[in-house]
Amino acid sequence: MSFTLFIIQTLNGLQLGVLLFLMAAGLTLVFGIMNFVNLAHGSMYMMGAFFAASLYNLTGSFLLAAVLLVPAMLALGLAVNWIALRKLYPRDHLDQVLATFGLILFFNELARMIWGPSPYYMEVPEFLIGAVNLFGVRYPAYRLLIIASGLLVALGCYVLIHRTRIGMLIRAGASNRNMVDVLGVNIALLNAMLFGLGAVLAGLAGLLAGPIMSVQAGMGEPILILTMVVIVIGGIGSIRGAFYASLIVGVVDTLGRTLLPSLLRSVLERSAADIAGPALASMMIYLLMAAILAVKPEGLFPVHKH
Repeated sequence: MSFTLFIIQTLNGLQLGVLLFLMAAGLTLVFGIMNFVNLAHGSMYMMGAFFAASLYNLTGSFLLAAVLLVPAMLALGLAVNWIALRKLYPRDHLDQVLATFGLILFFNELARMIWGPSPYYMEVPEFLIGAVNLFGVRYPAYRLLIIASGLLVALGCYVLIHRTRIGMLIRAGASNRNMVDVLGVNIALLNAMLFGLGAVLAGLAGLLAGPIMSVQAGMGEPILILTMVVIVIGGIGSIRGAFYASLIVGVVDTLGRTLLPSLLRSVLERSAADIAGPALASMMIYLLMAAILAVKPEGLFPVHKH
């Protein structure tokens, strides 16, 4: 592999990593702080992609679609929380898994009814078509926007969690939920806002992924699996852990799919290497997760509860 290709694939890994962080940030808030297993988080990503594509195709403006997407996803998240999930918070995890799995089926069928079974396309914005020269390496401008947007959202999450009163309540809820409740904080409202924030972040991930991936029913499940791996590696409830783990998983997954087949061709026949390479590459992040958990069972940056 040439050095240029290595740099491009590393940047592709970072791009996948920041998309995973947008997913993982919302899911780790809901899972780690609310102690709620939300399998429907991938459906919020899917609906965000469909909403964004529809708004972009309707308005012709990527920026306007992004602005309108935020209140739309907040409203969707609050509605799902109010109608389907708020009664499930005190229930055990099995009930939560079954209910949110039902939501996956509901949203997939809803998407097929509204947008059809075929992929729904969203073009790359015209002003972002082309490539940027990064020290001699040409890289697509839109993919750079994804990386920059993810880093800005990560900075925003840091400010929210560590520099605001709401963030103080979130951190307190992650450490000792019962104490926050006793102190008079409206836990139901805090939970609803966390769920809404998670839906917005997932929707933004769908917006950014729309022009480079197929927007179609069922697109939320594959990325949900990667997101689960991220929050387990980073530490359940840890935004910092979600950020670093997202970047690690994104780079390892992307480089693994690029490097492994070419490395195996040096020791195996080409046909065998072409079969074994992708299979081993798809296993790498799970082997990475197993290795990290063997050393740090609570993840890289666990939230310490008192």
